Amino acid sequence: MDSVSQFFSADHDRLDGLLAEYRRLKATDHAAAKRAFKEFLQGLKRHIVWEEDILFPAFEEGGPGEGGPTAVMRSEHRQIKTRLEAVHDKVREADPDSDDAVASLVELLGAHNMKEERILYPAIDEKIGAEGAAEAKKAMDAIPAERYAQCCGGH
Repeated sequence: MDSVSQFFSADHDRLDGLLAEYRRLKATDHAAAKRAFKEFLQGLKRHIVWEEDILFPAFEEGGPGEGGPTAVMRSEHRQIKTRLEAVHDKVREADPDSDDAVASLVELLGAHNMKEERILYPAIDEKIGAEGAAEAKKAMDAIPAERYAQCCGGH
């Protein structure tokens, strides 16, 4: 990983693409939509674990602590998880009528991601540098999939 900003912004884009694929397929191909959503769900959960377990503590160390911008991000993560589960419920029920739940999630994710990409990630890059980013990537790779890989009845 060259920088936190590049890596995590690219992951945001990847996740946005998966959610768009779910939205495109949900009314016509539930199985394919469910696969896209499952990958999105697990990817978003992993992304949050990476941030909360690795990035945020690295940023907080010797700095603003948990009362700074990472506190806002953690609070938004809780809101994101709630909205994510509302969509997940629709997917589990094979209910394509998820437009409102998806729109609510997309709205929150858009604002959240913008704050991370414009403010937090550059601040983390400045603080930890390329060496810290490489260490963060190693730590992220060491997190077991069980932390984020459950979906749709535990599968």
